[in-house]
Amino acid sequence: MELQTKIPLQPADNPLDYQSKVVLLGSCFVENMGSKLDYFKFQQMQNPFGIVFHPIAIENLVQRAINEEPYLKNEVFEQEGIWRCFDAHSDLRSDNPDDLLQLLNQRLNETKDALGNASHIIMTLGTAWVYEHMVSEKIVANCHKVPQKQFNKKLLSVQEIEDSLSHLIELISSLNPKAQIIFTISPVRHLKDGFIENQQSKAHLVTALHKIIKGRNATYFPSFEIMMDELRDYRFYAKDMMHPNELAVDYIWEKFKLVWISEKVYSIMDEVDSVQKGLQHRPFNPDSEAHQKFKTSLETKITYLQQQYPFMKFE
Repeated sequence: MELQTKIPLQPADNPLDYQSKVVLLGSCFVENMGSKLDYFKFQQMQNPFGIVFHPIAIENLVQRAINEEPYLKNEVFEQEGIWRCFDAHSDLRSDNPDDLLQLLNQRLNETKDALGNASHIIMTLGTAWVYEHMVSEKIVANCHKVPQKQFNKKLLSVQEIEDSLSHLIELISSLNPKAQIIFTISPVRHLKDGFIENQQSKAHLVTALHKIIKGRNATYFPSFEIMMDELRDYRFYAKDMMHPNELAVDYIWEKFKLVWISEKVYSIMDEVDSVQKGLQHRPFNPDSEAHQKFKTSLETKITYLQQQYPFMKFE
């Protein structure tokens, strides 16, 4: 008896391994996948400007990075003694405007380098709802709790999303034509926009995305569909009933691993997992002979891994 509908998945032709270099951009779901890649010590850069939710925000940051368009003083603003930028998450802030500009432009340089060297670029789209700042007439990535009366809220049309994503792919291809681009749509429900409005938003993203990946070096991973069709139960949601919980993230990660991570490195991932669990272990008696042997064994495993993969760092 089948008690669950399954999304058909096939292993990718060019999966990730430990030589791969991955860039992850987009909504908070990309952080879920990025944290898994980080745990297993893959080479990756994750959201250098913090979480960004919509395609135009990602396009803007990639364009600025690739075209080397630095941020200027008139593009940051002060709010309650803290300087911020509408293009970046609130994690990127400073009490000094020059320090913030230096940080933003440093991240642009790092982003260009990472995109240029990436083997795989994963982008997760969260919403098609955007906010346009009335004064600058610019669509922002983050409102930073600036009063809503300073913004116009609108739903991006399918054509606007197509245009944005097509330009995004062209930008990346101009810098790094060999990079494999993997799009996914966040399974997080943006219910603050409204239940019907969230469905409109996801529908626009799905429609536009499937139009633009045809014939390009871009593909789609169905994290949204897995959550909606395979995990159709509130027990897979966090307390807010909008975000996937840890169990759901683990489930979707296993599906991602099946498609996008080479079977050849599964054994290395198991070794890394063993080290990570060992580092998290808290002994009852740190001075015991058994624990000293455990530490020696753990250090041997770490040395072995770092000899093969010098980029692996364990804390």
